[in-house]
Amino acid sequence: MSGDARLIEYYAKRAHEYERIYAKPERQADLAAVRRLCVQSFAGHRVLEIACGTGYWTQVISHAAKSIVATDINDEVLQIARTKNYGCHVSFQKADAFAVNGFPQTGFTAGLAAAWWSHLRKSQIERFLLRWHQLFPPGALMVFMDNRFVAGSNTPISRTDDEGNTYQRRQLADGSEHEVLKNFPSEKEIRASLGNSAQEIRWLELPYFWFLTYQLK
Repeated sequence: MSGDARLIEYYAKRAHEYERIYAKPERQADLAAVRRLCVQSFAGHRVLEIACGTGYWTQVISHAAKSIVATDINDEVLQIARTKNYGCHVSFQKADAFAVNGFPQTGFTAGLAAAWWSHLRKSQIERFLLRWHQLFPPGALMVFMDNRFVAGSNTPISRTDDEGNTYQRRQLADGSEHEVLKNFPSEKEIRASLGNSAQEIRWLELPYFWFLTYQLK
């Protein structure tokens, strides 16, 4: 999350509350479906994960993947992730998702970014994807997932900037309030962002989440 210090600070402070979002009753059917898709998608892969947070999705895919290198820019969430049990070899590394040189080169066959696309400014997407794709060989599997905006389940949008990015005002358990960048892209927007770099694009839209897979050309 290079360049957005406020967002980094927010997720550091939120580390011990982060997984509460996965306890929302109305989202359970969708989450079960996404977990199944993850297990199917990553079977036998050597995975690089960015913005792994507290390791929620790392743990899910560890029961199918061959190995995982999970990264995040915040030490606070990585400390929590390291305490969990995993089904395959998992190593954790502090890394900025925009700094390609900060990632290890170990023959990854798949990449995962969960709840990450929505925190990218529209002007950052092209640059991020260019650097991200450089870490993988042609044919590698890319997986993105994120939540959709559903009134009553999501925090309301508080403002929209000149670029079209949307923001939420969120409150943590300590009472502090934070403005958080949170975009809700459409399938059309995401496909346009991928341009000619992707093939075998598959998009699944559930009531509360979307799930995207593709192979690099």
